[in-house]
Formats: sequence, structure tokens, C-alpha cells
Amino acid sequence: ADLVRLLGEGGAWGVNYHDSDLIPVDATPAEAEAIKRDFRKALSETGLVVPMATTDLFRDAVFKDGAFTSNDPKVRAYALQKTMKAMDLGVEFGAKVYVFWGGREGTESDATKNPAEAGKRFREALNFLCEYARDQKYDLKFALEPRGDIYLATVGHALAFINTLDHPEMVGVNPEVAHETMAGLNFLHGVAQAWDAGKLFHIDLNDQNPGRYDQ
Repeated sequence: ADLVRLLGEGGAWGVNYHDSDLIPVDATPAEAEAIKRDFRKALSETGLVVPMATTDLFRDAVFKDGAFTSNDPKVRAYALQKTMKAMDLGVEFGAKVYVFWGGREGTESDATKNPAEAGKRFREALNFLCEYARDQKYDLKFALEPRGDIYLATVGHALAFINTLDHPEMVGVNPEVAHETMAGLNFLHGVAQAWDAGKLFHIDLNDQNPGRYDQ
């Protein structure tokens, strides 16, 4: 809530968040309701909106071998449950776009899993979550965020993958300056390709100098 007010003072239009940025994983139901009440009040006071939300599937050590692509079916199930709860939270505050960044999907794990099988698991997860959104009648678009050294490393990889989904019309891309350039590519070209395909659902701008990993 304090950050929302600070953004409001700076003239910001909206605020985005990961699920656990707003509500800690170990929060009780009463604590979660109190946090949401304060957050909603701050949004009302400042006029800020929540255009996009996403899930943190990378900080917790349980995701060290991936979330949707983990070899452990319990981890994959937890990732889905965490994402569905976060989608509920995003829709509650008006988000229209839901971003998926696979920060642990494939990175540093070439020897630990079969990438072809991992792709199937990723597809299965996205298909399941699209069906969940449709079942709940959520007005949500999904955006995949590429990054070098993880599965779906570029806009092109993401666009090809989207065409294999059950509901490709629901899924687009979220190019990010640093993540796209980590693959050694031209960010502007990637944005143009996504735009031309009608799949530029969201965009992240930042000022990180190109490097191999997030700084």
C-alpha cells in the first residue's frame, strides 16, 4: 500500500505485482484479507490501476529445477495451484493481462531433464490454466516472457510454442528489454515481430545492460 502511494505521488498510472509481492505465501486468510483491504484503499486513493499480474515461480528453492517443467509432479502441481490463486488475485484487482516468466524453466538444468518432455509439461500447464480462466469466465490474456538461457528463450520461440496450444488466441508475448537482449538479439525486432503477429500483449521496459543473467 505504501508503494502504491509512492507511485501515485510520482504520477504513475498503474502497478504490477507478483502474487507474493502482495501477499506472503505463509499469510493467514485473515492477514491476506487485511493486506488486500489496505491495497484496495491505496488504489482508490491514488487512482492507480492493476493492468498486469504474475506469479513468482522462481524465488522459492522448491523451484530450483523448474516449476511447470519440474521433474517432481508435486512441484508441478504446487506451481499450478499457486498460479491459479494468483490469477484469482489479479482478476480481483482488475488485471487484464497475466504474464508467465519461466525464470527457472530450463536454466542451469540441461543435464537434469529432457527438454522435449519439459516442453510437453509446459504446454500441458498452459492448456490447463487457459481452461481454468475460461471456466472462471476471467477476462484475461496470457503473455509469455522470453529470456535467454531458459525454455522459450526468444519472441520467436514463444510464438512457435503458442501455435501448439489448445487456445492460442488467449496467449501472446511480453518482451522485456534485458531478457530479449540476453539472447543476443535486437529488442526492437522482437517487438515488431510480436506486434505483426498480433501477439504483443504486454511489454517490459528496463535499463539493465545486456548480460547473461538478471542483475
